[in-house]
Amino acid sequence: MNFTKFPLVLAAASMTFVTACDPAGPNENQKARQGALLGAAAGAAVGAIANRDESNRERNQSALIGAALGAGAGAAIGSNLDRQAEELRRELRQDVGVSNNGSNLKVVLSQDLLFATNSTAVSSVSQRELRIVANSLNKYPNTTVNVIGHTDSDGAAAFNQDLSERRAQAVSAVLLNGGVSATRVRSIGAGENQPVASNQTASGKQANRRVEIIITPN
Repeated sequence: MNFTKFPLVLAAASMTFVTACDPAGPNENQKARQGALLGAAAGAAVGAIANRDESNRERNQSALIGAALGAGAGAAIGSNLDRQAEELRRELRQDVGVSNNGSNLKVVLSQDLLFATNSTAVSSVSQRELRIVANSLNKYPNTTVNVIGHTDSDGAAAFNQDLSERRAQAVSAVLLNGGVSATRVRSIGAGENQPVASNQTASGKQANRRVEIIITPN
């Protein structure tokens, strides 16, 4: 195997890693650093496995190349997530949740903000927020988007399931009208099956009535 280009490959990937880890970046690029480390580990494993029949020296070199390339790719993905999350937090209402776990972004809109009781018509206030999300999705196009509707446990489970599906579809429709490609968006109804709080209290029920937009890099 020819490794004459290895120093250049390593240097280029390392520069990507260092740039992504610049503490002056958005949110100090915490997720970019995590992505770089995870990418490096995955790349090293792939490089070593792909060349398991070669000498120890060549396997080690392959692992290093894989680590360098993986670090660059992971840092780039993490940096985009950091940047997109910070932009969404600045532009969306404070009562719209935006979280970044390093693998995907989650945008959470309260059902009470989105819809009137037992309605699937998206409110005018929420349409504005969803247009902001759509613009962000168009700016960062290399992602898949799952729109997941949730309800509390009041009423029949079958009714809640149907309502969650229709509300997820209504939110997806606003994103599609905002120019997001239909091939990227999937609507899912979770009904009352994924609560984030107790359904024994009014505040818990309110937290459970929500629509989540999960943005995952491809």
